[in-house]
Amino acid sequence: MNNKFHNYTLKIAAVYNVLWGAWVVLFPQQFFELVGMEKINHPMVWQGMGMVIGVYGLGYWWASYNALRHWPIVMVGFLGKIFGPLGFIFNYLQGIVPFEFIYTLFTNDFIWWIPFFLILKDVHVKTNWKLT
Repeated sequence: MNNKFHNYTLKIAAVYNVLWGAWVVLFPQQFFELVGMEKINHPMVWQGMGMVIGVYGLGYWWASYNALRHWPIVMVGFLGKIFGPLGFIFNYLQGIVPFEFIYTLFTNDFIWWIPFFLILKDVHVKTNWKLT
């Protein structure tokens, strides 16, 4: 795997996260309207989520310049992309969140599993997880 793959993947993830985060902060009810869910009572919580996702985007942008050095940022993002869907499943099975919420997982999590895994695999092979 080459550094261009790291660079492009992380820059695309960065732009996506910043745009998604801005969308959620500026239009907190729109996702729920689009998927046919009830509007949320406390949009500030959802806006906070948008802010966090947007900040992840900044981290991905900075990591794109040298993923081998900044691999912990990629690892934190990857773990979030694993734990987010697990949290959805846990809450869905308890009847806390409707199934329609899964739509946000496709673009926020699932599509990034393989590229982030490949970057982290490359980091492991090339550095053995060293902070260089």
